[in-house]
Amino acid sequence: MNRSERGFFYGNTTELIQMDGITLTDTEYSAPRVDWHFHKDDYFTFLLEGGMREINKKETYECVAGDLLFHNWQDAHYNIAADRPTRGFHVELQDSWYERLDIPANLKEGSIRVSSPLIKTMMYNLFKEMKLAGPAGQLGVDALLAQILAMLGQIREERDGSRPTWVKRVRELLHDGKDDWNLVRIAREVNIHPVHLSREFPKHFHTNLGDYLRMVKVQRSIALLPDRRRSLTDIALECGFADQSHYIRSFKAYQQITPLDYRNLLKQAGGAGC
Repeated sequence: MNRSERGFFYGNTTELIQMDGITLTDTEYSAPRVDWHFHKDDYFTFLLEGGMREINKKETYECVAGDLLFHNWQDAHYNIAADRPTRGFHVELQDSWYERLDIPANLKEGSIRVSSPLIKTMMYNLFKEMKLAGPAGQLGVDALLAQILAMLGQIREERDGSRPTWVKRVRELLHDGKDDWNLVRIAREVNIHPVHLSREFPKHFHTNLGDYLRMVKVQRSIALLPDRRRSLTDIALECGFADQSHYIRSFKAYQQITPLDYRNLLKQAGGAGC
């Protein structure tokens, strides 16, 4: 079985930045299929454009733009490309990085698909840090990664412990692409009182219901931004925002830049299919 070396992914890497214990890459995938392999370091894969299928020994992931995977270096997998140009942002973490920041070893066990919009928001900000600061962005990258791994550890603890049955169903509802949910309708759907839902929601989702839903909408829009045939107005309406102004305000609140600025960040490396 092949071992992929640090900084190598199967395609055209348009940008590679080495930091202290971290390797960041921006890659346009070109291989239609990548056979079973594993990597030298633990790493995140964040799809910026396109899609792919990833198969490991336990699960199969159908990935599209906006999906985030965390891989333990020991977990072998293979990939099948989608029928469209695909681009991924990767963050590889060496053992020395975990040691330097005193990150517990149990946070890097296994491989998972990350659905939390809070973690995805931080990953988008990490991509932005790479593009804006380059090799000088170590401090910002370290801080974001430490925060991401801490939250991943918290999510794993909650998953392994007892959790109310309504939590999974609420997450499914908020990610289903419908934009007409309100507190009463969601509470009725999961058969709990609206006050109880409002009070308990932050304990399991780490933010309030309104912020969570806005983050989901913003991230849905980020997956559409690489397609420059779509106007910001069209993207705003498709993702459930009242208008372009509301979309821009919400986007900037979570990403600290405008949608147009983010679209221009993607252009810096050429972008798949552009």
